[in-house]
Amino acid sequence: MTIVYSTLFSVQFNSLPPIKPVTKTTFPYLPSSTLHCSNKRDFPLPAVSSIPYPSINEDYLQSQFSGHGVTFSAIGDSCVVRMGLENGSVATLMLPSGLITSYKAPMWHGSTLELLHTSVSEGVSGGAVIQGGVSLDFKCESEEKVSWSPSAWALHQVRGSPQEYTQVELISSNSEHMVEVKHIVTLQQDLLSSEIVISNSQPTSLCLRGSVISHLIVSTPEATYAVGLEGSDFFSRPPVWSNFSIIPPDFDKRKGLGSKNLWDPMAFRELLSGWGGVRDQNNADDVERIEKATDEELEGEEKENYKNLTEKMSRIYTSAPRNFTIIDRGRRNSIEVGRKGFNELYMFSPGSSYDWYGKFAYICIGQSALLEPIILQPNGEWRGGQQLENPNL
Repeated sequence: MTIVYSTLFSVQFNSLPPIKPVTKTTFPYLPSSTLHCSNKRDFPLPAVSSIPYPSINEDYLQSQFSGHGVTFSAIGDSCVVRMGLENGSVATLMLPSGLITSYKAPMWHGSTLELLHTSVSEGVSGGAVIQGGVSLDFKCESEEKVSWSPSAWALHQVRGSPQEYTQVELISSNSEHMVEVKHIVTLQQDLLSSEIVISNSQPTSLCLRGSVISHLIVSTPEATYAVGLEGSDFFSRPPVWSNFSIIPPDFDKRKGLGSKNLWDPMAFRELLSGWGGVRDQNNADDVERIEKATDEELEGEEKENYKNLTEKMSRIYTSAPRNFTIIDRGRRNSIEVGRKGFNELYMFSPGSSYDWYGKFAYICIGQSALLEPIILQPNGEWRGGQQLENPNL
């Protein structure tokens, strides 16, 4: 398989009403929630699996949305949107997939540095598979167990100026237009933020699960540290698999939870169920004990404030602070990660057994609702967000 690492792709979208530039750790576009929570161009560009994307009219986008620091470029059936500021900050994303593929930020040494990890590889059918960057992975399920996920995005608005900030708004809705998701991407001089607004116009409640997932480029996880998570409770869980996830092929989907080999209670249940007879109750007791022991092993509390990410790790933190820092000593930079509206923090490290600056030289961060869903009431609205701040100016 041919691998190309690319910061080429970029997309932009329009914004909500006028805003002021945000400060370091605030989300000016995120009013309090009304919801309650419950327990290289060489390849043809891809479409998300089995999802028919609408065609993109570059001329229309140029005529309606050009300016504000935003430019558009057509590639095949897709469009690359570039957001740029005069201080050198640049973000790019793609339509209609909505994938943010690049965020280049100015550094203390005077040049810019790519902060997102994106890869382009040739798929089995000869098309391109684009992964990494910043993506949304949400599942909206009704009380009737009918589910829908936003995947095809349309450009709704663009706002701002290259001197201060550029903001674009993407929108996606289900076939009945009863569930609507907005993704508002804002580039400012020292940060890139994503705001998600989900509206439920159905007469019944909506169960939301998912994440805003960011692949942050690093020299190697061995030289990378997460600062500020000490005392946070976590659960070890398998990696989040989506159309845009980059997961090493040897990172087992069921057992890749860290450096330990964990017993799988379901495998034991299947094995013991074949023994039958008078031992059924004993088998049930054995499985219960195994499940309890496994649950205890999967739970933990972060003991380190300056945590080295060299080991394989896939965790969901349930009490992490709203802001923490990722430091890469190899690239001599850091990035501050903030969230709002989400109660969980997903963190994945592929470990340090791969090449420096290679395909698996990244850390995955997700602002999430995975363990505990968000329940959106009829005619309700929920807002959540993430910001990636560059403190290296």
